[in-house]
Amino acid sequence: MVSARRFLYLVLGVIVVVPRVATAASAAPSPEAIVQAQLEAYNARDIDAFLATYAEDAQLFEHPAKLLATGSVQMRERYAARFKEPNLHAAIVKRIVMGNIVIDHERVTRTFPEGTGVLEAVAIYEVQNGKIAKVWFIFGPKALDAKP
Repeated sequence: MVSARRFLYLVLGVIVVVPRVATAASAAPSPEAIVQAQLEAYNARDIDAFLATYAEDAQLFEHPAKLLATGSVQMRERYAARFKEPNLHAAIVKRIVMGNIVIDHERVTRTFPEGTGVLEAVAIYEVQNGKIAKVWFIFGPKALDAKP
């Protein structure tokens, strides 16, 4: 039979341990936080911080299945040139989070071959094991800035 004092220690031990376990589990970044870090690195044009949010074998698609890039080497090539654009900036119009999926409606200011302007896009991010594993893009039309 367990004494009242021992029972109290067991109960208090559970009370003390449970919050520590909950705190450790909540310390992992959420899918939304990972996608937000990716956006911030994109806007800062920090290629290393940007790629750090992606899995080594990440895949980028133009929705539904046109493969644009696979892995960090192809992604670095794709984004290194883009990060040289002086006006590059993505702004979130709307964000939806459901489990490990983050969907962003973005307005992206860029320098296109035809000139500067804005492109609206939807990006669907799938986060696995703390990294972005897949992204599907739906691109809207470009709206070029008026020429003086």
